[in-house]
Amino acid sequence: MVKITFMGAGSTVFAKNVLGDTMMADCFHEIEIALYDIDAERLEESYVLIDALNKSVNEGRAVVKKYLGIEQRKDALRGAKFVVNAIQVGGYEPCTVIDFEIPKKFGLRQTIGDTLGIGGIFRGLRTIAVMKAFAEDMEAVCPDALFLNYTNPMAILSGYMQRYTGVKTVGLCHSVQHCSGGLLRHLGMEDKLDGRYELIAGINHMAWLLEIYDKNGNDLYPEIRRRAKEKNAAEKHHDMIRFDYIDKLGYYCTESSEHNAEYNCFYLKPDRPDLIEKFNIPLDEYPRRCVEQIARWKKQKEEIMAGGAPTHKRSSEYASYIMEAVETGVPYKIGGNVLNRGSIENLPYEACVEVPCLVDKYGVAPTKVGRLPVQLAAMNMTNINCQLLTIEAAATGKMEHVYQAAMLDPHTGGQLCPDDIVAMCNELRDAHEAAGFPIFRTEANKHLL
Repeated sequence: MVKITFMGAGSTVFAKNVLGDTMMADCFHEIEIALYDIDAERLEESYVLIDALNKSVNEGRAVVKKYLGIEQRKDALRGAKFVVNAIQVGGYEPCTVIDFEIPKKFGLRQTIGDTLGIGGIFRGLRTIAVMKAFAEDMEAVCPDALFLNYTNPMAILSGYMQRYTGVKTVGLCHSVQHCSGGLLRHLGMEDKLDGRYELIAGINHMAWLLEIYDKNGNDLYPEIRRRAKEKNAAEKHHDMIRFDYIDKLGYYCTESSEHNAEYNCFYLKPDRPDLIEKFNIPLDEYPRRCVEQIARWKKQKEEIMAGGAPTHKRSSEYASYIMEAVETGVPYKIGGNVLNRGSIENLPYEACVEVPCLVDKYGVAPTKVGRLPVQLAAMNMTNINCQLLTIEAAATGKMEHVYQAAMLDPHTGGQLCPDDIVAMCNELRDAHEAAGFPIFRTEANKHLL
């Protein structure tokens, strides 16, 4: 019986989607599901839901078990063939609040703060401190398992696991699947959706829609460029940053405008508040979403469990299709986050890139993309510099690499001087340690390791 372990199972809705998808696959009706979390209440909620889902959509054929806390983590992982990672170390409170409020004191504003920037750096470091322990346990009790990482910051966490552990890792994000479809719908080009061909490559949250053709082989980019420029000039909307990318860089990218507002030095400028209005940039968006999500969860839980028989329809999430391809040997194509190793020739060899990959019984095989247009590779490099230095900080435990990662982050370095960056990083380090979520391994976070 194949065993699938879900780390961070307290992410109940996401666990439902991934595990519900998996139970929909013919080869995974009879599986063992291990739910792991450190929060007893949220773990129990997920267990009740997944157990009920198994009975309602899978005739109860899966075996669902729960594992609480680090004392049971090895048992949760033991013998797993697949491990899905969806942890959030530190949660909204205290850590996300810390990530936003301390930089705000230094005049540094953020929108999402989970992928790059000062928020992404510290989220990455405190999460790697925990994922090191996951890797040690996996190498001991399920050394051949495939680790499917959904946790942000994607490139930092996946890149660390791929370079500094023996765990087979692929990073997965929703943005590749939804990129071109969302763009075409937003531009009123829904008639071009069916049968389209596209090529997407770059880095997570800044992978580029390099090519897009309709079913007859016609290049859609000329019309996309025209409509995007007209829409930005005519009205306020939610995707103005990425449409400005199309105008200035020539290409659209995968992740939302609220994310990309803080991945560069162009739009969030302390002396240009007019740009926030012009490009409709939602400051402090992630904390706002967290508050709304927490409030919404109770209602969602009641709706999902209505009558005690939750339903499910297989989603477009990659996880179940990857596991199915490995199990059956029938190939499946994904956009995966993997070590570059030459897939994109003009990005660093050791960078974590997001490229088309083929999955079969031998695992995940990245394809060779070639060279990105020089301006797109340059944009990616501004993010990769910060990612590589954050990984270096995690691998060495040296604060100087934390400072350097922040200095070379385009948003942070574009607004603060080096001395202020050092002071801010030290204050963030101390605040996270005081909250019990240090950025490096210490006695203060042994309860997580």
